[in-house]
Amino acid sequence: MSQPISLLFGVHAHQPVGNFPEVLADAHLRCYQPFLKVLYRYPDFCFAMHISGWLLDYLIDRYPEDMALLREMVARGQVELFGAGDTEPVLAAIPTRDRIGQIQTFSDKLETKLGQRPQGAWLTERVWESTVVPALADCGIRYVIVDDYHFLCAGKAATELDGYFTTEEDGRKLNLFPISEALRYKLPFSPANEVVAYIESLAEYSLAGGGNAAIYFDDIEKFGIWPETYQWVYEKGWLDQFIQGVLASSRIRTQHYRDYHSGGRTRGIVYLPTTSYIEMNEWTLPAQPASIYADLVQQAKTAGWYERHKAFLRGGIWRNFFSRYPESNWMHKRMLGLSARLAALPEGQNTALMKDKLYESQANDAYWHGLFGGLYLPHLRRAVYKAMVELEAMLDTCMPRPARFVEDTDLDGTEEIYLQNGVIQAVLKLDGGGTICELDSYALRHNFGDTLRRQAEHYHHRIHRSGNNANEHSGAGIASAHDRVSFKHKIDAVDMEADEHARGLFVDRLNGAFVSYRHETSAVDRACFRADVFPLHIKKSFDLANNRLLVSYHFAGEVEGMFSTEINLAMPSCDGWSGRYIHQGQIPGGFGQLLELSTMTGLTLDDDELAGSIVLNVSSPAALRAQPHYSVSQSEGGFEKIMQAVTLKLEWPLSVGELMITLEFNTKKHHAHR
Repeated sequence: MSQPISLLFGVHAHQPVGNFPEVLADAHLRCYQPFLKVLYRYPDFCFAMHISGWLLDYLIDRYPEDMALLREMVARGQVELFGAGDTEPVLAAIPTRDRIGQIQTFSDKLETKLGQRPQGAWLTERVWESTVVPALADCGIRYVIVDDYHFLCAGKAATELDGYFTTEEDGRKLNLFPISEALRYKLPFSPANEVVAYIESLAEYSLAGGGNAAIYFDDIEKFGIWPETYQWVYEKGWLDQFIQGVLASSRIRTQHYRDYHSGGRTRGIVYLPTTSYIEMNEWTLPAQPASIYADLVQQAKTAGWYERHKAFLRGGIWRNFFSRYPESNWMHKRMLGLSARLAALPEGQNTALMKDKLYESQANDAYWHGLFGGLYLPHLRRAVYKAMVELEAMLDTCMPRPARFVEDTDLDGTEEIYLQNGVIQAVLKLDGGGTICELDSYALRHNFGDTLRRQAEHYHHRIHRSGNNANEHSGAGIASAHDRVSFKHKIDAVDMEADEHARGLFVDRLNGAFVSYRHETSAVDRACFRADVFPLHIKKSFDLANNRLLVSYHFAGEVEGMFSTEINLAMPSCDGWSGRYIHQGQIPGGFGQLLELSTMTGLTLDDDELAGSIVLNVSSPAALRAQPHYSVSQSEGGFEKIMQAVTLKLEWPLSVGELMITLEFNTKKHHAHR
């Protein structure tokens, strides 16, 4: 006779650092609060919970009553808390010293605020690299949770994955629990009685002597925030039905991971390859390879062998996001540089606030893109850059940098020039464009160069195929966000056209053709470039003066036509109500609208979200075309268009001879303009 199976049930609660307050409030209302209240009514139902550190701080501050419920459930032994990095970094993508610091910071927080120090840890996005083992073990973590897919990739059979395994690295050992993919897709989307019956069926495969486990650990947001789930899980009673079914079953017992771990024994040694969950295989690939991979998967499913051999049909790894998206790579390498600078500070100069800002800059969400918006969401990137700009200002106070220096920050083989004066900073890539890729105001704590180019995405073909028509789910239960096709905005083919250049600042064109510059070495604190487009010669230079960026052009040679420059500015309000243009004392529109002026010498971009403004001035009247730059993204809520930047195109006849363009960064709104 089979013995009861141990249900190891865990949920992971996370919100990105910098997410909108209204999103957090909605997540609490539709998910975190009702979930805790339902579970509180069933003290015999044991479960594990991981809440990322930033979210935990927010919930304790805003919703102390609900956190008191959680604290009580911890005290009565119903809940096992899981650790992680405090700001939910991908541990494999940050230095070992920061892995240890992040894990210890969060473990201390859990012990102080909720009364329990974790033995287990949640791995962000289940990104596994063996190099994370020493840091986890050195911080007192005894086991982590990864997908069963990780084990299949190591040659394990699905029937073996009903307990934990052991691995080691650099003399430290760590135990690994495999999450059931079948349960991930069933909870909470299949009817509760079917899920309970499925878990009961797993008891049939009990090892001699028992001790097998049904292992589940997944996003709590699936229990209320994903489409249709609030009605399904709470209003229609799925969660109550599931818990009641589990507790009524003689073949299922709920158990904590820690108790199962201490009372059992390892299934043996295992070494896992570098991987994440199976969906990531496709997301991390560029569009064309992703299409090839998806076609191969579909062929395997059609032929009937995919489920048996899917572990041997792999796509990319999580770190591929750095090579796929230059913007992600730039953020990552800038973060690594700041981490190294902080680590190099003499003892006593490095402060807790510096460490907090570094850890905020390591929050994973803004560095990648899959089903969720991630990198495509400007407010998430803005939170990362805000932390980095603040940290950099503090580091410069302790250990000043030169006003001008050159390095290859992002390791792409092309050097960048840094110009900084302690007030603003401009970073220019020496790739022939003579453009700015990062433009920071330390007073405004913002990178105005933080935008995103449009590039082809594999999921664009789903938009073309569906023609802005949503798919309807058929059958019992509800559809997972992975399987549905829905639209938050109308999307046209032109919205998905890839950019032919990076969305930098001061991208120059001569009669519509891009101008290619060569860098001229300068001993002064400026950056100089020269272009020879026979018979025209162009000199271009960048200077900083307090809170102003000065860009000058000198044209020599007789050529007819038009010269233009494109300035892409990341404005925090995007196309929201709190960002506006001001011209000659009037407000002609917001950043999300088209603005055309035939003769413009001055324009203010005023942004309440920024709590400041940019004043643009030109020495010679220009024709201006200002418009929003959108990209098309996918999210759990459907396909959408997201504003990334304001694109200003300024144009002059070549007879102008000389030009001076200034950008002035102010912390007060509604400044004088011309």
